[in-house]
Amino acid sequence: MNLLPIIPDTAPFTLEQRAWLNGYLAGLFSRSAAPDLPATKTSTSAGDPLIPLTILYGSQTGTAESLAKKAAKDAGKRGFAAMAMDMAQTDVSRLVSEKNVLVIVSTYGDGEPPDSAKALHAALGSEDAPSMSQMRFSVCSLGDTNYTQFCQCGKDFDARLEKRRATRITPRVDCDLDYEASFAKWLDTALSAFSTATTVTTAPAALTITSPASEAPDAESPPAYSRKHPFLSRVLTSRMLNAPGSAKRVHHVEFDLASSGIAYDAGDALGVTPQNCPELVDDILAALRCDGEEAVVTPSGEGTSLRRALIEYCDLGKPSAELLRLYPGCHEPHHVIDVLLSAPADRQVRPEDFVRALRRLQPRLYSISSSQKAHPGQVHLTVGAVRYNAQSRSRKGVCSTFLTERVKPGESSVGIFVHANPSFRPPPGDTDAIMIGPGTGIAPFRAFLQERRSIGGRGRNWLFFGDQRSATDFLYREEMTELHADGLLTRLDLAFSRDQEEKIYVQHRIHECAKELWTWLEAGAHIYVCGDASRMAKDVDATLHTVAERAGGRSTETAAAYIQSLRAEKRYLRDVY
Repeated sequence: MNLLPIIPDTAPFTLEQRAWLNGYLAGLFSRSAAPDLPATKTSTSAGDPLIPLTILYGSQTGTAESLAKKAAKDAGKRGFAAMAMDMAQTDVSRLVSEKNVLVIVSTYGDGEPPDSAKALHAALGSEDAPSMSQMRFSVCSLGDTNYTQFCQCGKDFDARLEKRRATRITPRVDCDLDYEASFAKWLDTALSAFSTATTVTTAPAALTITSPASEAPDAESPPAYSRKHPFLSRVLTSRMLNAPGSAKRVHHVEFDLASSGIAYDAGDALGVTPQNCPELVDDILAALRCDGEEAVVTPSGEGTSLRRALIEYCDLGKPSAELLRLYPGCHEPHHVIDVLLSAPADRQVRPEDFVRALRRLQPRLYSISSSQKAHPGQVHLTVGAVRYNAQSRSRKGVCSTFLTERVKPGESSVGIFVHANPSFRPPPGDTDAIMIGPGTGIAPFRAFLQERRSIGGRGRNWLFFGDQRSATDFLYREEMTELHADGLLTRLDLAFSRDQEEKIYVQHRIHECAKELWTWLEAGAHIYVCGDASRMAKDVDATLHTVAERAGGRSTETAAAYIQSLRAEKRYLRDVY
C-alpha cells in the first residue's frame, strides 16, 4: 500500500511551510504513483510545474474541514501543489500573497462564521483591509435552507474578497444539506478554471446547485455507513434524565452497534434518521383530503404510499419555494401544515405534485455522549425534546420527539451514522480541560470524561454545568458527583438558574472563578463550550474576554487577541448549535 509523504510536526518549518510542502509532495506523489488514473482535460505531465493552490476552510462541525482535505487530495492528482489550511492559521497580511485560493466555509447560528473563521471574516470586512488584486478565488458555502441566513458566511467571504479586488474565477456555490454533488461540481469547475486560465475574467457572483444526490461520486474510501446509507441500529435504552416536576424532557438514548463495525471518537456527532409525527401526517392528509394510500414517488425516486412518504421521506418543516408556488398567497408560514391550512378551500393539489414540492427529510446530528472505550458496542446520546407553540398550534421537534417519545427500546430500530468532528476532541491525556456545557451541552463532556478515564490521563478536568433546577434538572447527577468524588473531575461548578430569586447561569460561575480559571489557562489548559449558540455561547465568550481583562490584567484589545490566540492554537473549541 502506498502512503502519501508527510512532513512531521517536528520538522524545522513553519505551519504554512509544512502545509505547502505536504501539498507539493502529495501532488507530485499522486501523479507519479497513480499512473492508472484516467486522464482529464486538466491533467498534467510529470514534467509540468505544479500549480500552487491554497484551500482555506472554516469548519464548526468538521464538514468543511473534511471537504477541504478531499479537495487538496483531488487537486494533487490534477497538477496542483495544494494545501488545506484552517482559517484560524492565517490572516489578511499572509493572504495578500496568495494567487489561487479556494474557500470552503460553513454557516451556523444566525448567519455566523465558524469560530476558526471569525478573525479572518472580520479582518476582510474591515475598511483598512489590503488589496488582494493578485488573487483568483472561488467560494463553496455550506448551509441549511431551513435557516433564514442560508450560507451567509460564504456569501460574506465571496463579497469581501471581491471588494478587496480579488478575481472570482468561478461562481460561488451555495450548498444545502445534500452537498456532495454540488461540492463535486464546484471543485471540478474551479480546478479546471485554475488550470486553464491564461487571462482572467470575472465570473458571475453565485450559483446554487441542487443536483440529485445520485450524481455525487463515491468517496475513494467511503465509510461503511453514512448519511446516504445509515446503519439500522436497535435502540437499547431511552430513559428520562429529568426528575418529576421538571419543565424539560431530556432522555438518555443508547444504540446498539454490535456487528456494525462503526467506530467513533469522543467529540464526534451521531447522525439520526428521524420520522415525522404520525399525528402531524394525519393533519396534512386531512388538509389534502387524501386517505394516505395514494401512490407517489419519494424525493429519492422510490414509489410508495403518500402516508409513508410523509412519515419517512419528506421534510414537513419550513416550506420550500416550490411548495409556496403551488399555494400562492400564503404569507409567513412556519411549516408545511400552515400552508395547507391557510390555502383557499377550493385549492386542490395532486398528491404526487405535493410530495415533489417538499424537501427531503434530513438526518439530525447530536453530540455523542459516550466514549467507545468505555462502552464498546454502544453509542449514547443526550436528547432534549423540543416543543413549542406557534400560530396557535403545538409544534414538535422532528427528531427530538421521535427519539424521546416514539421509539420503543428493544423494539425500534433507527438509522444512524457517525459524523466525524476532528475539530472537537479532548486534549492530550496530561493536558488540563475546562468544559462548559449547560443543559444537553453536557453530552460531549460526559464522553470526554469517560475517554480520559479510559486512557489514564493525568490532566485535570473542570466542568461547568447548569440548568433550571437542581432537584429536577441535574443531568447525570450520580455519575458526575461520583466522578467528582473519586478525583477524575477535579472541579464541578454548578449553576441552577431557578433555584434562587436572581437567575444564575454558567457565565456567572465562570466570572466567580476567574482567577483560578486564568491560572489554568496560563498553565496550558484547553477550554471547551457546548450548547446554545445564540445566547449561552455568546455570554460565555464575553465572560472569557472579561476574565482575560480582570484576572489576566489585559486591555480590551489584548484580551481579544489572547482569546483569538486560544482559538488559533486549538485550545478554545466550541460545539454550538
